[in-house]
Amino acid sequence: MKFSILSLISVCFLATSCHNEKAITITSNDYCAAVDTVTGIMVHDIFSPPVASRIYVYPNVAAYEIMVQNSKEYHSLQGQLKGLDSIPVLDPKSGVNVPLAALIAQMEVSKKLVFSEEAIEKYRDSLYAKWSDENEKEFEVSKEYALKVVDRIAKWMGKDNYKETRTMPKYSVHADQPARWQPTPPAYMDAVEPHWGKIRTLVMDSSAQFKPKAPFPFSTNKNSDFYREAKETYDVGNKISKDLLAMEKTKSTTIPEESAIATFWDCNPYATVTQGHMMFAKKKNTPDAHWINIAKIACKTAKTDFNKTVFVYTKTSIGVFESFISCWDQKFKTNVVRPETYINQYIDENWKPQLQTPPFPEYTSGHSVLSACSAEILTAIFGDKFAYVDDSEIPFGLPKRKFTSFKQAAEEASMSRLYGGIHYRAAIVNGVEQGKMIGQYINSKLKMTK
Repeated sequence: MKFSILSLISVCFLATSCHNEKAITITSNDYCAAVDTVTGIMVHDIFSPPVASRIYVYPNVAAYEIMVQNSKEYHSLQGQLKGLDSIPVLDPKSGVNVPLAALIAQMEVSKKLVFSEEAIEKYRDSLYAKWSDENEKEFEVSKEYALKVVDRIAKWMGKDNYKETRTMPKYSVHADQPARWQPTPPAYMDAVEPHWGKIRTLVMDSSAQFKPKAPFPFSTNKNSDFYREAKETYDVGNKISKDLLAMEKTKSTTIPEESAIATFWDCNPYATVTQGHMMFAKKKNTPDAHWINIAKIACKTAKTDFNKTVFVYTKTSIGVFESFISCWDQKFKTNVVRPETYINQYIDENWKPQLQTPPFPEYTSGHSVLSACSAEILTAIFGDKFAYVDDSEIPFGLPKRKFTSFKQAAEEASMSRLYGGIHYRAAIVNGVEQGKMIGQYINSKLKMTK
């Protein structure tokens, strides 16, 4: 009987030991889920598009720098991104599970950047408990290494001038200068992130490196380029309004294409809804969240492994981050008035755009810069004819859209701003060129694959 009991204990001990020695498996889907969790929190917290780009880039770089420690295919970004160096070296004999450590770093850096820290903690702690149960020793040693990297990344990102811009003065509104941007209805918000152009760039020489063509000079002359472009935005908006009215009269369920495109790419986290005397925010993705989700869709479509997934997210988020710095630098240097303000004052006081005008100057179009840059980066990774279905806006009640390439999607995203009535054509066309230059520069400058 004693022998049987001892044998049983031995068997149980061996079984437990074998269980604890089994490596924790981290997949591409696990990484995508973690980024999706951060996106959901950002939508809840209502971050501006520029700030959202910062929340994406640092956690992805942290994960990437851990991933490359055990990769023969990918290069470290140390010495390539401004100020990034001295990432703790991984001891190959330490027993660290590299994908696990990378995912831990992504979550821990993200937690430092959002308001709702408890939401990430809840998600993180559920995974920590699971991993500890699967293999406590491997989890603890991987976490220990990940937190060393997180500490280094935190010090690096703390020197990007973000804190300093929090105390810089607000944008000054000059009602007596009609060419300058003015707050727009319905919320008449202050200008968002007027000093974002002072944030440290990662790859570009400076925020002004890729300067677009100058906007057309402000004019109320009906023969001027500025008036002509405003009139085009006005006419396009009126046509869409007539098409929507005709749809309602005929009880059709088919939304006019220009209207569907404008709504799909709206991505305005500051959109508000008014009910009686109440005004509240309408939760939406930021444009960077939309393109980060497209990166995820591409990874899932191509069935990328963990390492390539982290690479795709990281390079895309770097492009997103640089795009907003470059674009915002131009926005607050040019201070171009929005179509809604100009049209109401000089063409039709009752006109309204299909989309709510975002609270910052018009030139250049952020969607155009961001989308063109992201398309350049994703095309360099996946190819020019990469077809996919974009389901990014399903959580916000919008249907999927099919695209034959990233560049086709970028072109549509850019034109959506004209259809939505919130940009002039020049800001779109020149914004696309600005974004292309940024994306091409990142592709040529960064050596991420061997």
